Amino acid sequence: MMKHAYLTYSKEVLEASEKNMPVVALESTIISHGMPYPQNVKTAKEVEDVVRKNGAVPATIAILNGKIKIGLSHEELEFLAKSNDIIKASRRDLPYLISQKKNGATTVAATMICARMAGIEVFVTGGIGGVHREAENTMDISADLQELAKTNVVVVCAGAKSILDLGLTLEYLETHGVPVIGYQSNSLPAFYTRTSPFEVNVRVENPDEAAALIRTKWELGLDGGLVIANPIPEEYALEENYIKAVIEKALNEAKEKHISGKNVTPFLLGKVKELTEGSSLNANIELVKNNAKIGAQIAVRLANQR
Repeated sequence: MMKHAYLTYSKEVLEASEKNMPVVALESTIISHGMPYPQNVKTAKEVEDVVRKNGAVPATIAILNGKIKIGLSHEELEFLAKSNDIIKASRRDLPYLISQKKNGATTVAATMICARMAGIEVFVTGGIGGVHREAENTMDISADLQELAKTNVVVVCAGAKSILDLGLTLEYLETHGVPVIGYQSNSLPAFYTRTSPFEVNVRVENPDEAAALIRTKWELGLDGGLVIANPIPEEYALEENYIKAVIEKALNEAKEKHISGKNVTPFLLGKVKELTEGSSLNANIELVKNNAKIGAQIAVRLANQR
């Protein structure tokens, strides 16, 4: 693990470093802003266990009392899950939270930054942010995409959230040279669904192929992240037309209520959960666990290559 004045490591992560074991970064907004209690803390612990079962060590990342915590205790996970005083932290928020000794839950972008500072190469999440619908008017584009353009961390996810403009999200990533790699899939998964109308750039069949591609990119001096787009398991996927109609309804309500900026995603995910009577929350939990499994396996292969 890399030493840095603002980084604090859990005992488990430090021991992993001493033993040269692979470490997988996990975000914390899914705990504080993505799911209700107690499913949020239960899921966080289950995801960590999936990483362990597949040969790697989990490092859930958050900002607590102005320190970047790489790996959290059960008590810290509970605190994040229950507290109403957790700020959603992206790149722009890190200096404020750290200098003012605040608490923050890291988004995809912030988790990538912190993982890179700690020397962690693989990060597992649910879905990446992207270009929002009607971004040509609102300029609402997730900071996740800029982070992928410049930060050397692999992001294993179930594609981009289906509340976004997937076509423009892919165009943006292409412009910045970020490979979108389908894991046993030619189609870009859309979070709750296994497919979308859009194709990935390339396909890999197993963790070895993924690790070889990742390592080659960085050895060529091509900085920036990669997206491993891993579809939700078939038995938990929602039907494409059904979820499309639900999302349209949620988007219309967000527009009527003038919800914008970083409040859009939590509102839409909450509304989708309500309209699907909870089935979207179950899908969300299962896809994160599936990503943790594949992400840990890729981290093991990358460590072996190193």
